Amino acid sequence: MRIGRRAVHTVFVLSLPLIVAAFGLSFGSAAMLVIVALLWRWALALTAMLAPPEGAELRLETIGASHFVEKVRWSMDRLGVPYTEEQNVGVLGVLFAGRTVPKLHIRTGRVISSVGNSPEILRYLWGRYATEYGERAAFLEPTTEALALERRLDRYGVNIQQWIYHHILPHRALTLHAWGADDPRLPAWQRTANDVLFPLLRIFMRKVFNLGASTHVKVVHHVEEFLGEMEIRLADGRTALLGGDQIGYVDITLAALSGLWLMPENYGAGKADATIPRGLALPPGMKAEMQSWRGRFPHVVAHIERLYATERTARLA
Repeated sequence: MRIGRRAVHTVFVLSLPLIVAAFGLSFGSAAMLVIVALLWRWALALTAMLAPPEGAELRLETIGASHFVEKVRWSMDRLGVPYTEEQNVGVLGVLFAGRTVPKLHIRTGRVISSVGNSPEILRYLWGRYATEYGERAAFLEPTTEALALERRLDRYGVNIQQWIYHHILPHRALTLHAWGADDPRLPAWQRTANDVLFPLLRIFMRKVFNLGASTHVKVVHHVEEFLGEMEIRLADGRTALLGGDQIGYVDITLAALSGLWLMPENYGAGKADATIPRGLALPPGMKAEMQSWRGRFPHVVAHIERLYATERTARLA
């Protein structure tokens, strides 16, 4: 996350009451600060109009270890579309700005548009590149069957988020590692903020995902029920979830959303290495459930590991 001029302006505006209180400013001085803030905001808007934005046509806002990010990142890499990636500590954006990842920023001339949520991003990619890229974009085709399965996969993805946070949030070091505390690519101020604000962030995440013992029982049931259905679907040896010889974006989605409990080699194509807890001690309950799922759903595991071994490459040239 870059500290842009708009972000600095926002911090200044939010700090105005503190500035007035700290220095005991008069009404006139306080009014002058408000005028300065308004003029500053006007100057930012004027600059944006006069100076066209620079950079790549597509910019993907991400965090390192996110299965929904991996779904989009993998699809964009497989499509071979040029883009830049901007990683940040996602939980800070959710708490203080209501911003979630993945988010795709699209530059067209002077205009920058944004698309959030992985299904909407994949629909944009299909609409934008299907004609231009032809067969290379065929895996993104949103057929009726694919859309129906994707909705179920995304619900499974939310369950996996709840499962992960149920296990790791009690462990400060493990959670901070997953949030990028050991990732040198993230700005130092974000990593420091994460550390300082961790107690507040932990409470926030527990509320967001409604975590607790009863929720965990339901989540594990839903995950195992869904994986059981996928196991039956893949038991006939098919190459793709929906049949045929070519995988589709739903196969990528299953692999991406399952990556954080399977932890296959090449997860994130190297972009999540600093946030995946390889080599770290996992909570016993979490480790036991991971091992159980590996044993109970061998066809699912084989399908996902094959995709990571043969399909998960960096972006095409």
